[in-house]
Amino acid sequence: MAELRYVSTRGSAPELGFADAMLTALAADGGLYLPDHWPALDPALFDAGLGYAELAEAVMWPFVEGSIERPAFAAIVSAAYGTFDVDDVAPLVEVDDDIWMLELFHGPTLAFKDIALQLLGRLFDHELGARGQRVTIVGATSGDTGSAAIEACRDREAIDIVILHPAGRVSEVQRRQMTTVDASNVHNVAVDGTFDDCQDLVKAMFADELFRKRMRLSAVNSINWARVMAQIVYYVWGATKLGRPLSYAVPTGNFGNVFAGEAARRMGLPVERFVVASNRNDILTRFFSSGCLEISDVHPTLSPSMDIQVSSNLERLLFEIYERDGAAVAELLTAFRANGAAALDPSCFSRLDEHWVGTRLDDEETLAVMAGVYRDSNTLIDPHTAVGLGAARRFRAAIESPIVVMATADPAKFPDAVESATGVRPALPKRMADLHERPERYAEIAVDLHAVERHIEKVIRG
Repeated sequence: MAELRYVSTRGSAPELGFADAMLTALAADGGLYLPDHWPALDPALFDAGLGYAELAEAVMWPFVEGSIERPAFAAIVSAAYGTFDVDDVAPLVEVDDDIWMLELFHGPTLAFKDIALQLLGRLFDHELGARGQRVTIVGATSGDTGSAAIEACRDREAIDIVILHPAGRVSEVQRRQMTTVDASNVHNVAVDGTFDDCQDLVKAMFADELFRKRMRLSAVNSINWARVMAQIVYYVWGATKLGRPLSYAVPTGNFGNVFAGEAARRMGLPVERFVVASNRNDILTRFFSSGCLEISDVHPTLSPSMDIQVSSNLERLLFEIYERDGAAVAELLTAFRANGAAALDPSCFSRLDEHWVGTRLDDEETLAVMAGVYRDSNTLIDPHTAVGLGAARRFRAAIESPIVVMATADPAKFPDAVESATGVRPALPKRMADLHERPERYAEIAVDLHAVERHIEKVIRG
């Protein structure tokens, strides 16, 4: 099979191989990388009885072939998923009649981001070691990406990592998981703004060509194709476990998690529907009902990882429904950022109808779902998973297939919300029991690109 090439969603950046696309992360034209075609899933995977790591290697191999030798890739995959607390990595648990939860939070930082980032950190290490290079990873987090990225990259010889989070807009556990890591290559910045501000600062750093080259910038948040690639696997995993076509309800902020499901569908996974679940910050709900993107204020909620108005990975879906017309995607997104609103071409919007629906839950509805699950099954769930479960229940009657809800975080990451809903305060695992006593290390900086860039140069170069 010929090596896949990676193309930008905005159509004008050079095509790259997998390793270069991974290290570059954001294309030179501001777009996001996608493979130049979708490889087909091997039907034999569904009857092979593979463990998670074996399935992951098989599903991802077409995306990396030509950039890494297969034995080395197999070893990296095995090591990545050997860090999880359960052997099957992502257990599937039935919560209602034909509504299931795929538990994605059994990794080192108790969130679904570990599934991709434990792999990505090792892929970076392998490729940078082979090249004799060093990079500075910069990322924005709405809560979970930051700690998972730091855990994956801490103490690695070839990587410095700088994570921006919105001050006061992540849970205390999420913040401390980032800021208490005692590693010389880890740097945290609390930005006096929203997640969207943090994300815009990261994109602006990549757009600053001199700074980007001087600091050898790269990224591990979901703009990096390798993140999405790793997340494809658990959609296939769910289907191999239930053995039939499925629908998926996905609590969604930056859209990378649910787009991985769309990638799996385009590779041949039989999917009836994607239910895109939002909180009060409902730009995606409005988009899937109207075809219009319109920014509004970001409201703090009980599910802070979804407190987003600009979902970067939606660009990848737009690229597909615009039939890979990068110039049209660039024009649409330029108008969106300039005007705060943009509308899909009607013919493109019609392509969403078959597989996509969106809905939102406010905080009261989220608490009610959490309370009900605890009352009925003595099970605690986090507020993001509750949004996904509430959304699945709304569409249960309209969807024929089983619905798998992506359970994205351990309830212990959001103890205040869980206790408010159930009266029970979830405990952190023993390895994190002293998290609230560990000293924190982070800088506080305004939403100011030059100030952030100066800080990064200072902490990394001295």
